[in-house]
Amino acid sequence: MKKVLIANRGEIACRVIRSCRALGLKTVAVYSDADAGSLHVSLADEALHIGPAPAKDSYLIGAKIIAAAKASGADAIHPGYGFLSENEDFAAEVLNAGVKWIGPNSRTIADMGDKERARRLAHGAGVPIVPGTGRFLPTDLSGLEDAALGVGFPLLVKASAGGGGIGMKRVDRLEDLRATVESTQTLAAKAFGDGAVYLEKLVLQPRHVEIQVFGFGDGRAVHMYERECSIQRRFQKVVEESPAPSLPDATRRAMGDAAVALTGQERYHGAGTIEFIVDPAGNYYFLEMNTRIQVEHPVTEMNTGLDLVELQIRFERGDDLSALTQDSIKPRGHTIECRIYAENPDKNFLPSPGPLTVFQPPREGDGIRLDTGFRQGDKVTFYYDPMIAKLIAHGADRDAAIEKLLGALGSFRIEGIATNIPFLRRVIDHTAFRAGQTHTGFVDLHRNDLIRS
Repeated sequence: MKKVLIANRGEIACRVIRSCRALGLKTVAVYSDADAGSLHVSLADEALHIGPAPAKDSYLIGAKIIAAAKASGADAIHPGYGFLSENEDFAAEVLNAGVKWIGPNSRTIADMGDKERARRLAHGAGVPIVPGTGRFLPTDLSGLEDAALGVGFPLLVKASAGGGGIGMKRVDRLEDLRATVESTQTLAAKAFGDGAVYLEKLVLQPRHVEIQVFGFGDGRAVHMYERECSIQRRFQKVVEESPAPSLPDATRRAMGDAAVALTGQERYHGAGTIEFIVDPAGNYYFLEMNTRIQVEHPVTEMNTGLDLVELQIRFERGDDLSALTQDSIKPRGHTIECRIYAENPDKNFLPSPGPLTVFQPPREGDGIRLDTGFRQGDKVTFYYDPMIAKLIAHGADRDAAIEKLLGALGSFRIEGIATNIPFLRRVIDHTAFRAGQTHTGFVDLHRNDLIRS
């Protein structure tokens, strides 16, 4: 492996370029019309144009990505997260084109991309799953009401091919079930090309805790401990941290063991994440597996000293990773990450695209890290996700990490657009957050303290 094409944009493309450079690898960026002057394009050794601004005409066209790899002489593709990163057909097409794919194989992507199938596989590996049903196709809803009564209300209707909160709707009454299932099926068919859904018991006020895993493709796997991602808005993560506050050590160990069991069963190779929900009684249940690098991977990197992207690349090029054992992975201190978005929380998190007339992030170092794909003068467009940056703070303990993060957020100057920085400061400084009383309903529960509208 000598040259890597990054099939992505923004901060994750910049992040992959950084690890490639550390490994002595050349990099190739791809860009749409909207990204012609972006940071990831200027950082890469080469850059190729792949189409108009809409992702469906550029970053989501696998043939264009593979053609760019062949034209540039890239011998590997790193997909980052989002876009084509969990598309099993694209992964197979990359390999068929004679290019290395830095990620798990297409079979695993397909297994875990179908959330209902993933539930069955997790159950087979002895991993606890939330009570739920098999799939319901748009052409056959027979037995739907009886199945729902067996699960109990409230419940979630979830798209089998969904993810990231898309294709997921709550139902509180039997009378609303059929209409909600049908609307979710329509949404899922449009968004994922698959209208199948299943029903799952809704765990009220759960914690969202995930385990970072790394598999070696032969049944062996390790975990890099947990990240708590309970602070969310619209099912989208906003704040992530590790270790998860107030999580009993026995639960932490059991979740790590369960994640490794499923990863090993799948003969998974490379970096992945097993996501769980934890109910108020402390019971944990499998939620899904993400077969890619996560947005929040810097939390694990800061807490373990590992470079997950570097490990992905080294594994795919055949380096000896025998030193990466469970005993060798030693977490240290506490890390918290905030996602900084171009949005206005006080106006229902309305996106706020526009030029970054001022972009002055805090100084990195002394436990502060910034991952971004923007510079002062760049423009946040409405074509892509409105995340501007990730700000990460590491301290000797949770209180130290909170104080570092508050200081860094306070010194971050962005002008020209609205951002969620004031909202994030209110979250981090909230008495309930400081006490570790986090769950996925945190923002709604404390809305009067967090939203100024």
